Amino acid sequence: MDDSSDRPNSDFAPGAFSPGNPLLGSGAFPAVILAAGKGTRMKSRKSKVLHPVCGKPMLQIIVELAATAGLGPHIVVVSGKSEPVREALGSGCLYAVQEEQLGTGHALIQSQDVVPDCDNLVVMAGDTPLLRPQTLVELTQTHLASEAPITMLTSSLTDPDGLGRVVRDSDSRITAVVEHREADPETLSINEINASVYCFRTSWLWDNLPRLGYSATGEIFLTDLVEVAATQGSEVASVTVEDGAEALGINTRLDLSRAESMMRDRIRRHWMMEGVTIPDPESVYIDHDAHIGIDSVVLPNTHIRGGTIIGEDCEIGPNSVVVDSQIADQCRIVSSVVEQAVIESDVQVGPFSHLRPGAYLESEVRIGNFSEIKNSRIGRATKSGHFSYIGDAEVGANVNIGAGSITCNYDGEKKNRTVIGDDVFIGCDTMMVAPVTIGDRSYTGAGSVINKDVPPDSGAIGAPARIRSRKTGNDSGSPGRNAAR
Repeated sequence: MDDSSDRPNSDFAPGAFSPGNPLLGSGAFPAVILAAGKGTRMKSRKSKVLHPVCGKPMLQIIVELAATAGLGPHIVVVSGKSEPVREALGSGCLYAVQEEQLGTGHALIQSQDVVPDCDNLVVMAGDTPLLRPQTLVELTQTHLASEAPITMLTSSLTDPDGLGRVVRDSDSRITAVVEHREADPETLSINEINASVYCFRTSWLWDNLPRLGYSATGEIFLTDLVEVAATQGSEVASVTVEDGAEALGINTRLDLSRAESMMRDRIRRHWMMEGVTIPDPESVYIDHDAHIGIDSVVLPNTHIRGGTIIGEDCEIGPNSVVVDSQIADQCRIVSSVVEQAVIESDVQVGPFSHLRPGAYLESEVRIGNFSEIKNSRIGRATKSGHFSYIGDAEVGANVNIGAGSITCNYDGEKKNRTVIGDDVFIGCDTMMVAPVTIGDRSYTGAGSVINKDVPPDSGAIGAPARIRSRKTGNDSGSPGRNAAR
């Protein structure tokens, strides 16, 4: 049985959203993205198009999917207060400014001096993050195959509430798009809506765009160009999306939550089709830019956020949060938080531990319950079984860190480093007062306070610790009796 209808597109593959990886081979189509609207229904101090969907601002999603479809350059129409938008998108876009928000037609007029010379142009809204690159490819190819001055994207599978209706004549030719607030009851009964994505032949566009008048609300509607073309006797071509979610524009927090849910479902489907096991998909949150290797398992109530990369044969969760981290193959993260950390292969973390930014765990490390690691490198096969804090430290290979051990890294003014050599045994409740170095093959006694360097092959016992050489046998206690594993 062919299950191709259930196969997700490659929208979420690593590197898919980059200008060097186009799906479209039909030549350059600049893309104008309208992003200057006030978004008042969001009731937010933040620009509507900067609200994230699965960890990424929706406007950035739009720009990247346009790049994936081979469109470019990208001209973003912004308001006069556009610094946050420019900061989010960076220098890869061109910008046109719409000082007064007088409608979509007025916004496109502001872009004319920025758009390069071209035969065709794509115009998109900045609030439709569920659009697929493949749909843009189909739209541009349909446009090139026609002689229409306009080719528009429509949907009959999207909730029409608040959206412009596509009016057709008895021969199914498009004659107008009527905005919801200006539609009469008969027009509101139409279920085909305008998805706010268009291809224009630029010679026709720039000739006719200045002829548009203001509506009763004082705006210039880009959709009025459809009626202009029909009145001139020109064809208005269209492509109808098969997935109504693609035409979902985000105007309210409710719309935002719906888009988030739909995008999460797409992402989970993608990774399951790529060989990742997710037993309870609806409880798992995976961000747009995350990557997961084959044969990994993501267990319930787990969040994989930002640009996290997880290798093969891993088990993440349950109840774990991994943010902007790199996890190599065959790792297990149980009920723990991992933030901006790097974990090599065959590492176990948790339950109930926290890797903070700058944590680096080499292969075969074991971090048990209630341990915290920050800005520290932990050497191969080192173990910290329970209740420890390792901050601003360099820990060698094959070290045992006993329960309750702490690197005292902050002296009230600055953070100081602790260095622990290879094959060191840290007894329970050891306080290592940084800056301090504990040499290779040394050990500390339970409850010791280490406030001076410990040479290699030595013991440190007491508070403050006294240094004893292992070779003299003149120390107290065996390291095997003062640490928990």
